[in-house]
Formats: sequence, C-alpha cells, structure tokens
Amino acid sequence: MERKRKINIDMGGKHRLIASRTPGSPTWPDVEPAIQKFEKKFQSEKAAGSVSKSTQFEYAWCLVRSKYNDDIRKGIALLEELLLKGSKEEQRDYVFYLAVGNYRLKEYEKALKYVRGLLQTEPQNNQAKELERLIDKAMKKDGLVGMAIVGGMALGVAGLAGLIGFAVSKSKS
Repeated sequence: MERKRKINIDMGGKHRLIASRTPGSPTWPDVEPAIQKFEKKFQSEKAAGSVSKSTQFEYAWCLVRSKYNDDIRKGIALLEELLLKGSKEEQRDYVFYLAVGNYRLKEYEKALKYVRGLLQTEPQNNQAKELERLIDKAMKKDGLVGMAIVGGMALGVAGLAGLIGFAVSKSKS
C-alpha cells in the first residue's frame, strides 16, 4: 500500500495543508512540467482508443492545480466525467478536487456543494473541513468587497446628483 503525505495547496498565493499525495508526485510549484507529462500520457492513451481512469485523474489533478483558469476548467470537466464512472473511493477524490477547482475559479457555490456532499459521507474528513472553512472565508471576503463596491457606486451617484442639483440651483439665481 502506498503511503500518502500531506502537501500544501496553493489557493491564490496562500498555501494551505489540505491535500495528500503519494511520494514522488509533483508539488504545486512543479505543476507545469507535470501537466505536460500527464497531457502527453492522456493524449497517447486517447489516440490508442481508451484513456484509463488513473491517467485521466492524474491529468485532471494537475490541471486543477494550474495557475491558468482554462486549465482548471479543463481539469474540472475531466473530473466530472470521471465522477460518473468511479467507485465510491475514487469518487471521494474526484469530488474533493472538483471542490478545489471550483474554489480556485471563485465558483464558491459549486465548491461548497461538492465539499459539503463529501462531508455528508465523511464528516470527519479534515481536508474537506479545512476546504469548507476556506470557501466560507472567501465568500465572506468577496461579499464584503462586493458590498463596498456597490456602496461606493451609490455614494458616487448621490454625489453626482447633488452636484447637478447645486449647479441647477446656481444657474437659476
């Protein structure tokens, strides 16, 4: 049985210890060469007529960790395909990385759906709990930033209306 170790996941510049990897698998800074390696393997198997679940997962796993949103989306699509044909144990990994990918794309509602589904079947899963906490925190932060932008726009419109009113009253005098 392969032993798994904890690794840091880069969540937009912040490294959080929420995933495991088998020894020898790439860490976050090494993701671009790993994407190339697994893309080549994936394309080779696809050309031969059949892609194994493990190859598709490895490629999707790398893509979800990419710094490019298009790569992340492609990884999510591959994981969604796998979710339909995976065993219960495999589905757990697919769902977790679907949550990670959606979190990284700031698709927080989708990310929460996946991570909470995982927590329903595995309530003691510490990685899923940590990811849920990060998603909740990001939603609150983005919500506050969004409210500040809307509030600033409202103040700007009110100020502009006040200036127009002042200018109109001055011109009548």
